[in-house]
Amino acid sequence: MKITVETEVKAPLESVWNSWLQPDDITQWNFADESWHCPWAEVDAVVGGKMRSRMEAKDGSEGFEFEVSFTRVEPQKLLHYVMDDGREVEVVFTKTATGTKVVETFDAENVYPPEMQQAGWQSILNNFKKYVESKTS
Repeated sequence: MKITVETEVKAPLESVWNSWLQPDDITQWNFADESWHCPWAEVDAVVGGKMRSRMEAKDGSEGFEFEVSFTRVEPQKLLHYVMDDGREVEVVFTKTATGTKVVETFDAENVYPPEMQQAGWQSILNNFKKYVESKTS
């Protein structure tokens, strides 16, 4: 089962693309809830390269590392990667009249209900939008 989340960021495509892939930027938006944070991120955005990050509760009570391998990279257009559990993710970036549309489609996992997964990923994407718009305004 595939799940899709999307947003439109009121920022230029180049800024949106860079904010998605720069480790210093990723640490500012890559979490679903304000009680969490992303202390570090690493990115090698080439086919065969990896993106890794750590998400954890600010109180240190829980956390996890997230790792993907890039299988397709079309600068300022598309990223396709495979998570360490084999699930696939595709992120499409499209220039619009008012900014950049970001559409992220991912394979659902079998632990949490699809609605919960969609809400979590959408929350992270909403953080991304908020961060990029505040950075570029």
